[in-house]
Amino acid sequence: LRWARTSLSKHFMIVGVSASKVLNRRCVEAAVMTGLALDCVINRKSLFDRKHYFYADLPAGYQITQQRRPIAVDGTLTYSHLGGTRRNTLITKSVRIKQIQLEQDSGKSLHDDRRGQTLIDLNRAGVGLMELVMEPDMSCGEEAAAAVRELQLILQALGTCQGHMDEGQLRVDANVSVHRPGDPWGVRTEVKNINSGRNLARAIDYEIQRQVGVLKNGGTVQNETRSFDRKSGHTLPMRDKEGLQDYRFMPEPNLPPLIVYDRPSTAPPCVHPSQVVVLEEVRAGLPELPRARRTRLVESYDILPEHSFTLVNEDGLTDYFEAVVKETKAGPRKVIGWVNQVLLGLLHHHSLSVSQSPVTPQMLAQLLNLQENGQISSSVAKQVFQELWRAPGKTAQQIIQEQDLGIVSNTTEIHRICQKVVDSHPDQVQAIRGGNKKVLNKLMGLVQKETKGRADPVLVRSILEEKTS
Repeated sequence: LRWARTSLSKHFMIVGVSASKVLNRRCVEAAVMTGLALDCVINRKSLFDRKHYFYADLPAGYQITQQRRPIAVDGTLTYSHLGGTRRNTLITKSVRIKQIQLEQDSGKSLHDDRRGQTLIDLNRAGVGLMELVMEPDMSCGEEAAAAVRELQLILQALGTCQGHMDEGQLRVDANVSVHRPGDPWGVRTEVKNINSGRNLARAIDYEIQRQVGVLKNGGTVQNETRSFDRKSGHTLPMRDKEGLQDYRFMPEPNLPPLIVYDRPSTAPPCVHPSQVVVLEEVRAGLPELPRARRTRLVESYDILPEHSFTLVNEDGLTDYFEAVVKETKAGPRKVIGWVNQVLLGLLHHHSLSVSQSPVTPQMLAQLLNLQENGQISSSVAKQVFQELWRAPGKTAQQIIQEQDLGIVSNTTEIHRICQKVVDSHPDQVQAIRGGNKKVLNKLMGLVQKETKGRADPVLVRSILEEKTS
């Protein structure tokens, strides 16, 4: 597999004013910040070029890019995904970053299959973008999707891109080739403008199988550009792939070399500070990145790496988790179970984001405190959570009082119920006395059923052990 290119749409980079071209300082900072976050070498001097080709959505007939010397090179993106038979094992890999370059965007082609027409939207033509090129270090769609998700999280943390793929803020071009072990790279195809991680994985995996099928049948893979049809799950040919010689690269005559300075003192005195990008200042402003955040979560809260992976990958979930931990007596490992399993399960079921959760961190913290204080059992806590989800205007305490869900503290009553369960299940009692202690859990479940989950499980176990000994 050869998968090499990710395009990141930016909306404030190279701006055309009349006949002149002006480079926006913020775009350079964004590219440098991204390069530093990906451990790239930042070129102190980078150059702009013109890339010539004709296409309907490129009105100028050329694109400004950085072919000879881009702004950043030779980086690394470390990413993780869940694997294993139960998909709960964290697998960490890395992909090399070949370069990061600044470019101008083209327009957008809108294909109307029903009318047989193609419309051209030129609103974004000439707007700047940052393109990131990866080396062919991934071997399946799942790895590519995981790498793009990690990149998306990094860009969002940096503030260099909102990263909403469905809105075109981040687009992915996947270059795919197949070859036998030990052979040179095969002929590659490029699948253009993929707009989601799921579609990226589907497109790559389909293209791998398609190329393998072509070669097995004695055919030849064509060097071409293809699109992905999400409805059919197939890639479709668009046009032959241009070679470097087809682009007729030439130095961009209207933009001088782009200079990045190490420190303010190294900038020429004649240049205004607002026109200078300083590496020292950009590096000092880097925020906590996803990988560092995962490490901090594991070290600070003693949670498993796969738990931190879920927290960071779900937008807003880390802040939610930390807000609950701050306000509850429950340990972080108990909180992580509620957040990653109960809360996240309901959010996904209802297609909601973390910010749209009817149960706020404060509401969950209050519920966990009631459980920690022994006022409700764990099964009742889950029942109350469901009620909080359906009626967010109420508090956990109100729901417990209204439905009489508080813990049963009458020891005499619990003794009576336990005795009733023991008397009605002589076979299980005999099994326990014969050494099968696991059967005790069944009797505990029957007691909890009688009390609607309101009995203290520790007390119930103690009484049952006494009555079955």
